[in-house]
Amino acid sequence: MTAPIYDVCGIGNAIVDVIAATNDQFITEQGLMKGGMMLIDEQRAEYLYTFMGDATECCGGSVANTMAGIASLGGMPAFIGKVRQDVLGEIFRNDMHSIGVHFDTNPSIKGKATARCYIFVTPDAQRTMNTYIGACAEVSEADINDALIGRSKLTYVEGYLWDQPNAKKAILKALAIANAKERDVAFSLSDVFCVERHREEFLEIIGKHLDILFANERELFSLVQTENFDEACEKIRGKCPIAAITRSEKGSVVLTKDNTIIIPPQGHLTVIDSTGAGDLYASGFLFGFTQGWDLKRCAELGGKCASLIIQQIGARPAKPLKTLL
Repeated sequence: MTAPIYDVCGIGNAIVDVIAATNDQFITEQGLMKGGMMLIDEQRAEYLYTFMGDATECCGGSVANTMAGIASLGGMPAFIGKVRQDVLGEIFRNDMHSIGVHFDTNPSIKGKATARCYIFVTPDAQRTMNTYIGACAEVSEADINDALIGRSKLTYVEGYLWDQPNAKKAILKALAIANAKERDVAFSLSDVFCVERHREEFLEIIGKHLDILFANERELFSLVQTENFDEACEKIRGKCPIAAITRSEKGSVVLTKDNTIIIPPQGHLTVIDSTGAGDLYASGFLFGFTQGWDLKRCAELGGKCASLIIQQIGARPAKPLKTLL
């Protein structure tokens, strides 16, 4: 088997994030899902944009953020995701290249525009996301590069893609390739509403294909249908070799068949924006995992990366994460 070149090949949505501060009244009045993600059409996207005011624009997408974090740590990530051949698509591509992420997925020549996500951040640092999927929905089996997955130590996929039929087929192809080439596979549940839409299929993926599952506490509760954390842990334990569960201010827990690793939270943090906390936790964890670290050290680095990102606006690190090593 050819030796891997890349640490992680991430497959996810290629999105430009637009982030602005707001209040709870606005969230309620607009019927938004506080702390969650809603899929919106182009008309709704244009409407919400009128409320953004003084906004911050940056490239995003859950797995894309994780790949950016891995690059910032000094790792070698690659990314598969779809953009349109338009201004935002070119911005996204150039940004990924500039931060050290390999990205060569062919853009769409026609069809929907490059995706964007409007993120409203309330004073409690909760982010409410409204995503126009656009060109992301057009990622297909043809975009899955067999050789790229084979040249990567691990393939990482986000649950958000499961909402799109073509993307679902692409994911299943990627998982099959990674499994056949004996490469590790990691999967993020992405969002509690995403879990509710696809619970049974996610459980099947976890049992058949995964080496690592990433979830936050709420997503885990939805997946195994209990509100008791200890019970939820026992229900997911052993479904795949490793389950990494983030718990916000409570830190994180890593579960294997025989062990429970508890990682305490980082103390004395000023939380500005929780956007990307889970994405950057995955950056730290996967960087460590692909370097051969033990799971406790992987989770500790994940916690440090997440703690850094929530003290700034946006989900891409403003300063190199190498300083955390």
